[in-house]
Amino acid sequence: MSTAAIEQPLPPNPRKPRAGRSFFMGIAIAASVVVFVGFGRSYYLKSFLAIPPFSLLFHLHGALFTAWMLVLVFQAYLVASRRTALHRRTGWIGALLIVPMLVTGCMAAVAAARGQGPITSAIMRGELHWTAAALEFPPLQAMIVPLATMVLFGGFAGAGLAFRRRPEMHRRFMALATIAILPPAIGRGLNALFGIGKPALFFGAVGIFIFAMALYDRRTRGRVHPVTLWGGLVIMLSFPGRMAFAKTDLWLSVAEWLVR
Repeated sequence: MSTAAIEQPLPPNPRKPRAGRSFFMGIAIAASVVVFVGFGRSYYLKSFLAIPPFSLLFHLHGALFTAWMLVLVFQAYLVASRRTALHRRTGWIGALLIVPMLVTGCMAAVAAARGQGPITSAIMRGELHWTAAALEFPPLQAMIVPLATMVLFGGFAGAGLAFRRRPEMHRRFMALATIAILPPAIGRGLNALFGIGKPALFFGAVGIFIFAMALYDRRTRGRVHPVTLWGGLVIMLSFPGRMAFAKTDLWLSVAEWLVR
């Protein structure tokens, strides 16, 4: 009996192609809105709000991550408009951003732990309402959050590139890579809009994006895609894992070495 006879494809879901294109474009747009709201005051609109300037490193860091969001929306639009050939030809733009994003993300995390970041200055000026939460989570411990974020982003984005010829896996890996970098923006957005500064809340808010992906999978595929399931679990379990590991002597020794 031939393999083709054994592996009969599932009946196509007529809503799946259109739903997939619009859903992942919606994820890209929603993530971009979160980033703009979260960093609007401290970065995008800082020229209009008399926010003190910060170093070139943070400007470059912000520009690269903004470029990623713009490329994500553009690439999702190309797929949604069935211009997949152009989507593949322009994919190198996003690929070129990954390594610089990782480098500047790690450098910015270390600089922030040294007290050189915009968030530290904002707390000192009394512009953020999460001073108590920040004091309960000292800089050396807090540094594990952005560094772990960079590990997750690099892993998912790299997997997305590796599986670029398998669209269902590729788009989910790229969505997860973007979701992984949203906690800082969600935290600042909740603080700016509602004065909420509990890390557990903005970590939990990331779960909304993952839940939306899982729900989409269930409605269009009948089951959650393995990339969504395992990738989502890795992101969500990383949050309590970071908090626990940040308090260990091993991490504190590594953190002290990094900030020298």
